[in-house]
Amino acid sequence: MRRWLRLSTQTSVIPNLVVSQRVIDKMANAARRYMLDETGEAMVGLRVPGTNTNGIPTLYVLDTISPDESAIRQAHTFQQGDDRQDEIIWWLQSNWEIYRQLRRDSYGSAMQAKWDVPLRYLGDWHKQPGYMIAPSGGDLMTALDWIDDETHDMEFLLAPIVTLGHPATTMQPMSNTNFVTVPHTDGTNTRIDFWYIDSDRRHFVPVVPTIYPTDQLPGLPEYPWHLAQVDRFEAEYGRLENDGLLLSLVLYNAIEKPPLEVCLMVLRMNAPKALLIITPWNYPEKAPSARVAPVLAFDADSNMYDVFEALWEQSEAVEDPPGWSWSPEKYLIDYVHALEDHLGIRPPSVDSETAAAPADDASDDAIDDTLKEDEKMFEDKDPKDKEHHEDDEENAEQLASHMKNISDVTTEILQQSDVDKALEAYRQVHEVPTLATSDEEDDEESTS
Repeated sequence: MRRWLRLSTQTSVIPNLVVSQRVIDKMANAARRYMLDETGEAMVGLRVPGTNTNGIPTLYVLDTISPDESAIRQAHTFQQGDDRQDEIIWWLQSNWEIYRQLRRDSYGSAMQAKWDVPLRYLGDWHKQPGYMIAPSGGDLMTALDWIDDETHDMEFLLAPIVTLGHPATTMQPMSNTNFVTVPHTDGTNTRIDFWYIDSDRRHFVPVVPTIYPTDQLPGLPEYPWHLAQVDRFEAEYGRLENDGLLLSLVLYNAIEKPPLEVCLMVLRMNAPKALLIITPWNYPEKAPSARVAPVLAFDADSNMYDVFEALWEQSEAVEDPPGWSWSPEKYLIDYVHALEDHLGIRPPSVDSETAAAPADDASDDAIDDTLKEDEKMFEDKDPKDKEHHEDDEENAEQLASHMKNISDVTTEILQQSDVDKALEAYRQVHEVPTLATSDEEDDEESTS
């Protein structure tokens, strides 16, 4: 689900529109990257009340966010709205709130106070074929469905349309037109038409843009490593999980200075302490750091952010182990192992379980070899003999399959890949009581 912030809006007037030059450049470049297909991006920015503009609010478009590879791009179709876009907007919004607080502490002019509004999703731009400079009927239906859906918490949408290949003789935008043009070295122009729709006007209307230099508008932080380097993040997370660790990712203001840090809560079965791994936004170029915390009571229904904060409050900073040095070629699992050994919190059972893992593979190989020998034994026999042994062969295969299933389940439990099982086992080992749910508490009160 998208997590956009909603603002109370006055939709009786068409807002002023200010667009960063950065946004214009990104639109033009992205559109030309997909010459034959439709494409587009989400837009983020601000809605500033009309305190100093005769009551007319102003929309500031600060940046665009491209979709991931799951986006559908075809000649007359474009669909986006993936989890990565959601996470990036959440990252930008979370950091923006910290910057807002810092600005409040240093306001010296009305200009600084002007930006003290939430960062929000404003709508999507998309490219259309030919010279279709206005939203289509399908675009209108999509926009109305989006606005009418209360779960989206949106009362308006900005919907720029980008078209390519306009000749240089195309009318250049005037001060009162709703489009801008971007010239290219091949003599053609990209045209960007800006359209607006809200819950009062249930149709698109043109809105006139004003383009500002990027450095005259508020900047947004770079994307964090776990969203900018998805392959690296998946490799990191996979190595940690395969080592039997229970993980939870939290964006946290660890050093009390934006941008936020990407933190991992790391728990291992039988370990007396929990590790909090702190990675900067530009990891792995910049080294991670860590804190160690006591084990606290929680269950699968607990809010992981609350659990992380509770651990953080009781944690202590950990210096890097003697002889340890970071390089981008290393992984977090290397850092975790070094910390566990240095702090003496790595359970001996981890090594024994890891060493025992190849034995399961060996057992599987032995079962496969036995089945192959059985097949070879009967391949030259009389068909009647084979028929007599069909039941035995089927039973042998079923037994082998059953043994393999037992092996797989045992390995899964040892690795604690299932979060609920991991948490239940963790509570039992450490004798941590399960937190009662609200329903259980109500039952207890009614019983008493």
